[in-house]
Amino acid sequence: MKHSIRRRGWGRLAGLLALLGLCTLQPALADGTLTEIKVHGKSLEGNLAGESADRSVFVYLPPSYASSPDRRYPVVYFLHGYAVGAAVYANAVLKLPSSADTAIANGAAEAIVVLPDAFTRYGGSMYSKSPTIGDWEMFIAHDLVDYIDANYRTLARRESRGLSGHSMGGYGTLRVAMRHPEQFVGLYAMSSCCLLNTAPGAEAVAREAARLQAGIEAYKSGTFENAMAAQAAAWAPNPQNAPLFFDLPFQDGVAQPVVQAKWTANSQLVMVDQFVPELQSFKALAIDVGDKDGLVATNTQLHEALDRLGVAHSWVVYDGDHGNRIGQRFIDELLPFFSALLLAE
Repeated sequence: MKHSIRRRGWGRLAGLLALLGLCTLQPALADGTLTEIKVHGKSLEGNLAGESADRSVFVYLPPSYASSPDRRYPVVYFLHGYAVGAAVYANAVLKLPSSADTAIANGAAEAIVVLPDAFTRYGGSMYSKSPTIGDWEMFIAHDLVDYIDANYRTLARRESRGLSGHSMGGYGTLRVAMRHPEQFVGLYAMSSCCLLNTAPGAEAVAREAARLQAGIEAYKSGTFENAMAAQAAAWAPNPQNAPLFFDLPFQDGVAQPVVQAKWTANSQLVMVDQFVPELQSFKALAIDVGDKDGLVATNTQLHEALDRLGVAHSWVVYDGDHGNRIGQRFIDELLPFFSALLLAE
């Protein structure tokens, strides 16, 4: 929400409003800006699915960026969820630039916010490493970070970088950071998906195989119709299985145990025990989920696993479902979390 109250007389008005308990508005600031750019990912080159290595990326620049040419800024990276691209998150879910402007007006430190687009023909990359779709872990942690540091006035160091995301992006936040802890000082994973994966059953696989054999490859935006194919492309690649270049958990009705095991092996609840030193290296780690979210059980299990492993973290279950509070929590929780964490000088 934007506020147009002028600074003159603000103190008296703010004091009156606070006394009445009506609101806690802050004086208006200059607006930040949101732009869409293209970033080439060397780590995505040559992927067998033919996904473009030139990715759309949305970049929020804070209010003082244009007027303070000698100033450098910390960076918050945000990974979007499955089924839609970064544009939906930037414009509709997070509502940039106004959301970040509001957080800053409410006291959060200024930072650059970066949203890379990981939408694929199957609806999402799972931010995973696969010859079929490319090395998304390396793209996020190095290709993207290197580009942003080279082209914007960032504080180009681990202590001034944070990684975050929602749903598939929460999964990606944990996955990428565990493998590249040298790049980020803190993490915020919102309503993470895919924490405990079970391979689809024979009937579901048969339906998906029939669709794929019929040439239905175009993704239906905004649905989960191709989630199985997205997971297979990310977690069960097979360069010898043209033209899809991935395997499904059943073939002609016969179970494929190794392929099925790959679904489970890519679960964060399975992987987390293998990355304890990496997780302990982060200065701060936050996870949250809505109490009406279908993912609350597995996120609770992640919280319990981190406790068991001695990984310090914050944990919140809030009043909400999978998506209805994400934009507001971005303003009220996520940006203030990084404001307190990231070195700004």
